[in-house]
Amino acid sequence: MFGLRRINRDSIQEKLKSIVGNLGVFCKWSLIAILVGVAAGAFSTAFGHCINFVTTFRTNHLWTIFFLPFAGMLIIYLYKVCDYEKNKGTDQVFLTVHAEKKDIPFRMAPLIFISTVLTHLCGGSAGREGAALQMGGSIGSTIGRILHLDEKDRIVLVMCGMSAAFSALFGTPMAATIFAMEVESVGIMYYAALLPCALSAIIASRFAVNMGINPESFLIQEVPEFTVQNSLKVVILAILCAYLSAFFCVMLHTANRYLRAYFRNPYVRIVVAAVFVIAVNLLLHTTDYMGAGIDVIERAVEGEVRPEAFLLKMILTAVTLGAGFKGGEIVPSFYIGATAGCFLGYMLGLSPSFAAALGMTAVFCGVTNCPISSVLIAFELFGYSGNCFYLVTAAIAYLLSGYYGLYSGQKIVYSKAKTEYINFKTK
Repeated sequence: MFGLRRINRDSIQEKLKSIVGNLGVFCKWSLIAILVGVAAGAFSTAFGHCINFVTTFRTNHLWTIFFLPFAGMLIIYLYKVCDYEKNKGTDQVFLTVHAEKKDIPFRMAPLIFISTVLTHLCGGSAGREGAALQMGGSIGSTIGRILHLDEKDRIVLVMCGMSAAFSALFGTPMAATIFAMEVESVGIMYYAALLPCALSAIIASRFAVNMGINPESFLIQEVPEFTVQNSLKVVILAILCAYLSAFFCVMLHTANRYLRAYFRNPYVRIVVAAVFVIAVNLLLHTTDYMGAGIDVIERAVEGEVRPEAFLLKMILTAVTLGAGFKGGEIVPSFYIGATAGCFLGYMLGLSPSFAAALGMTAVFCGVTNCPISSVLIAFELFGYSGNCFYLVTAAIAYLLSGYYGLYSGQKIVYSKAKTEYINFKTK
């Protein structure tokens, strides 16, 4: 009898100890996540304001595009002087999460900040979210070193920084939280990072809003009913956008490989690419392909599109980033998805506005291999109407985009077609 009481008492003590221990972990990660959210949020907010400023300045002073070659040479010089010319960009962040690289140096953050601003100022075709992931990862890793955390905890901080920076720039804390946990290893998620990533993302998002960075959102003009006919149209659109996303990934990697092969001198390579970008923009008499192209995405969601827009954006983004300019690939992916989707909407008899939203969802999912994040970002950008269509679109794009991806450091842990462990990097 006394033995039974003793066992029950010991069992209760163990459970209480476990509960108290979990509470300690909660307090630890809450405090650290707040710190990362504020730091990455502040850095990303400053970055967002700079990007907005140089975009407005470039739009009002189109002569800045003629300085693109000089901006390119300055970017190459900065990375060389800082002894960071062989960096792997966003892939460096993924390698750290995979424990293949121990730390991300802090100099990655200011370098990608300055270089991306220069690229946008002079009209290079690039985004900003990839830069945000690098900044956030660098800040998270640096805070981990300052706090003398162990390697596993520093990996969580890298993901915290990624989610915070993504959330601050785009205003999508739900998608940012899951994206940071989902993107490194396709097929598994780091649930231990859920609480810190969520807190960091929410804090960074609110910080950015309070400092004048408006969250991105798009108004869909018409959401069709969920009928068999409309579903078939959505399936066709999702299939085409899935293959388009794979083609974009191939184009990015091919441009990088060929530009490096034909122009071994990085200064020559980036100047040649800059001249090409300038020439194309001058020949087309448009600014639609400069910078991230958020204004073009907005027009596509309103139903206005040029049929060749998605292809030209793919080419110019591949040349810009492949030559050594800095920025991101995610917003160009949105651009490509929105313009291709809008065009296909007209072809399929589907609302062009809604088709643009579906195209963005499909291409984002295809290039990142992140179906859950894709559905969440669709909800946060477009609202919950049409949620079944977004879900179907992401599912199709995830499967049919194959094992291609924006980031060569991303791992496909489990097969997309079977419950099979494969563990190889994206093509």
